[in-house]
Amino acid sequence: MSAESTASRGVPQENRFKVWRQTRPFWAGLFTMIGGVPIAYLPYGDMRLGNMTLAMQTTAGAGALIIGLLLITLGLTMWFQPLVRVFAGIAAIVLALVSIPVSNFGGLVIGFLFALVGGGMSAAWAPAEPKSEEAVADAQEHPDDAEEPAEQARGEAAPDEHTHDGTTQPVIPHQGHEAPVAGKTIDANGGRNSAG
Repeated sequence: MSAESTASRGVPQENRFKVWRQTRPFWAGLFTMIGGVPIAYLPYGDMRLGNMTLAMQTTAGAGALIIGLLLITLGLTMWFQPLVRVFAGIAAIVLALVSIPVSNFGGLVIGFLFALVGGGMSAAWAPAEPKSEEAVADAQEHPDDAEEPAEQARGEAAPDEHTHDGTTQPVIPHQGHEAPVAGKTIDANGGRNSAG
């Protein structure tokens, strides 16, 4: 099963790019590729200011070209092979750091910053939780109810519940698999600390 098949089935034509973009670290790949361009270009490029030509060529031009092309390749890898996103992100960060002494301070710091941010975003990106088919069908039938407040989804600001005696008591979500502690605690050694 490929990543392409999950993003293209049952999705309207106008939303396919949006779904494709959301199933991979799109912006991380884009930033990494943008960072690779100045790193690869600047050691070979010339800037013209009127009649004056500024040559920014360095002796390590081949190393800068290799780093820039590797960053562009890693950006494409983030797009088309999102399973290796952590490796690609760490490799992009390392290459961005190596580009500082090799390629005119990392492509005049611009390429370095883009590659560093793109690599960090790729390493930190995680796919969204898959929605069940029932939730998708319910969201299509009732689009107004699909937007659930984030606090209620996490259980932080749940509404109050009425107890059997008519009073209200806030709902506290259970956060572990342990049994709730009773009203008293047991102290070891009668509550004394023994320091050796």
